[in-house]
Amino acid sequence: MTDCCPRCAFETVTTLHSSPVPGVWDVLQCHRCLYTWRTTEPARRTRRDAYPEEFRMTSDDLANATEVPTVPPLRPRT
Repeated sequence: MTDCCPRCAFETVTTLHSSPVPGVWDVLQCHRCLYTWRTTEPARRTRRDAYPEEFRMTSDDLANATEVPTVPPLRPRT
């Protein structure tokens, strides 16, 4: 398991789900920014030191983030 979130460096990360075949992959989620990733993804998505600088977040970034927009309703089928 990872020692911190790749995006915000928060140290509380939990396992949301594990592969049906034990030890193949896990889906992890950060408790602070809710970033979610699978352990089989490349280092640029799973490790803080390899995560792109332009997408990293700090606690200030999260505290000052604008509201997340709601998902619009589904369009009717035609």
